Amino acid sequence: MPDFVYDGKRYYNPVEFALDFIGGTWKMPILWRLKDKEMRYSEIRRSIGHISDKMLTSQLKEMEKNGFINRKVFAEVPPKTVYSITPKGRQVIPVIEFIREYGLKLMDEMGIEDG
Repeated sequence: MPDFVYDGKRYYNPVEFALDFIGGTWKMPILWRLKDKEMRYSEIRRSIGHISDKMLTSQLKEMEKNGFINRKVFAEVPPKTVYSITPKGRQVIPVIEFIREYGLKLMDEMGIEDG
């Protein structure tokens, strides 16, 4: 496949392109948590643990911009914001499940305990 440019960035294959949207340390864990329910920012933050506020905010904004999650703000005092997965984000869940199972298999093969 020839390389291509999207949004000013050159990509050399579709895997690299996809991973730019869902890869990294935090995007898949965020989507995984949103697959079953809407969550407030603080719930996501608590459930991940090691992510900084700055990083969580930037990842949520990026995934919202790219259509993987929705952000809904309720007009109340104090303001309430909830995040939910979109149909586009839901398409990623089987990929995450596959990578997760493969990771667990590798951990088992290498004698690494889960948890």
